[in-house]
Amino acid sequence: MVQKRKGGAPPPGSPTKPAPSEPKRRGRPRAYEPDVALGKALDLFRQGGFAATSLDDLSAATGMNRPSLYGAFGDKRELYIKSYQRYRNEARAAMADIFRSDASVRQQLERIFATALDIYLSGENGPRGCFTVMTAGSEAVQDPDIRAMVQDALSELDKAFAFCFRRAKETGELPEKADPAVLAQLASATIHSIAIRARAHASRKELEAIVKGALDVMLGPKSSR
Repeated sequence: MVQKRKGGAPPPGSPTKPAPSEPKRRGRPRAYEPDVALGKALDLFRQGGFAATSLDDLSAATGMNRPSLYGAFGDKRELYIKSYQRYRNEARAAMADIFRSDASVRQQLERIFATALDIYLSGENGPRGCFTVMTAGSEAVQDPDIRAMVQDALSELDKAFAFCFRRAKETGELPEKADPAVLAQLASATIHSIAIRARAHASRKELEAIVKGALDVMLGPKSSR
């Protein structure tokens, strides 16, 4: 007859009591990186614009279904706005050091225009141009909030160029009669022109020739010395 044990360790071979399981975590971890997904959305919007980019396109590019897109970024318009803000931040970062540099005004402008061409001519499926210029001619026409963002971007560029020309005037690189505000608008207009032409598949050589001509108008012909 087997005597029952009182307390102590269970007899050899008897099943052990399972350890308490860890509490289950609520929800599922995100299977995407928001910053990467936003970059994918930006690429699509820059390529086709707002109207031609469908939610299905965005879902396929980001790897997120519609509910996930809405949860992360809001509706399509909000995603467009966030994409445009991302574009402006990236463009600003690419140009900031050049605008603040101590180089001559011609060297500064040459680097700024070269960097702009790098941005405008990029794209796996062809040159994408300038997202600000594209938005100005499309969504900004009917949407006051987007229009205000575009106007702010245009004004910011004018001010950055004006700073360059004012400093050049102070250092004697430009004549006393030079108007930094007017020159800044000409420089911005050149930026917009090469952006449109880049989108229309003008070659880099053609665009660089436009830039050189514009610099000669704004600063005078480059010295051969």
